[in-house]
Amino acid sequence: MRVLVTGNRGYIGSRLVPMLLERGHEVRGLDTDLFAACTFTGELPEVETLACDVRDVQPEHLGGLDAIIHLAGLSNDPLGDYQPHLTDEINHRASVRLATLAREAGVQRFLFASSCSNYGASGDNFLDEGACFNPVTPYGESKVKVEAAVSQLADERFSPIFLRASTAYGMSPRIRFDLVLNNLTAWAYTTGQVYLKSDGTPWRPIVHVEDIARAYIAALEAPRELVHNEAFNVGTTTENYQIRELAELVKAIVPGCHIEYAPDAAPDKRCYRVDCNKIARQLHGFKPQWTARRGVEELYEAYQAVGLTLDEFEGERFKRIAHVKKLIADGRLDENLRWRSARVA
Repeated sequence: MRVLVTGNRGYIGSRLVPMLLERGHEVRGLDTDLFAACTFTGELPEVETLACDVRDVQPEHLGGLDAIIHLAGLSNDPLGDYQPHLTDEINHRASVRLATLAREAGVQRFLFASSCSNYGASGDNFLDEGACFNPVTPYGESKVKVEAAVSQLADERFSPIFLRASTAYGMSPRIRFDLVLNNLTAWAYTTGQVYLKSDGTPWRPIVHVEDIARAYIAALEAPRELVHNEAFNVGTTTENYQIRELAELVKAIVPGCHIEYAPDAAPDKRCYRVDCNKIARQLHGFKPQWTARRGVEELYEAYQAVGLTLDEFEGERFKRIAHVKKLIADGRLDENLRWRSARVA
């Protein structure tokens, strides 16, 4: 298939694109590359990439495509909270506009990077795809709005598919240290503390970034009748953990560390467990390979190889919100998160 991946130079995109190429798909990218200076290790795959803000996509950018995998957006809660109107503009309205243009251009499949954060504050019960949404952040709200709007575009020629990813973890050239397992392992390696900023009680489903990529490929290649206008929780039902359980796992794998709670640690209102049986039952091409334990082992080995320091992963290079604020302060980005000047690698 001829596939456009928006956000191809991000955390998920830089793992997904090589896997698509290995499957024989023709891949193009679209990415404004806010985090061009944030490659952690390895190299990004070289594919034709349009340096374009997703808000500025034009119909001519979408000609000849069979499918779009739409990953681009403000990718975490701190960025989403920074200027909520921009989260709505970029994550919600630009996504709906892109889907509308794709439908008009004859694109057959539109895979949307939704999120289990849609479920928000939902307690201890397992939630399948029919559960009520209860988002508690602008990021989660934006995902809910896109699903509602884009599902209405579905017809006999245009198939939207909503991939509600569990909380991601694992290595990527454009690693995110704000993700819980990546973050806990980084604290443990660099300081000897598995540092918890909540009281550790919230539930969270987690899934390796490589397995997220496998889910996109499975949805892209599945028969239309299995995916048309469907939503899938992405992950494995057994991979739901309380945050303190993840901390104990990190403690068991990273030598010489102990668990430490932040002075203001309190319950996190984001608490949800998800049932991932639908994707296992319906998308036979989705075969997840990772567990949290293997993920911590992978992260610990990578941090050792790079020699990660606390200043790096908590600093303005790798902390998404700090990096964006620095680009604005330096006059590289404007307040609407658009580039003012040439980027640097």
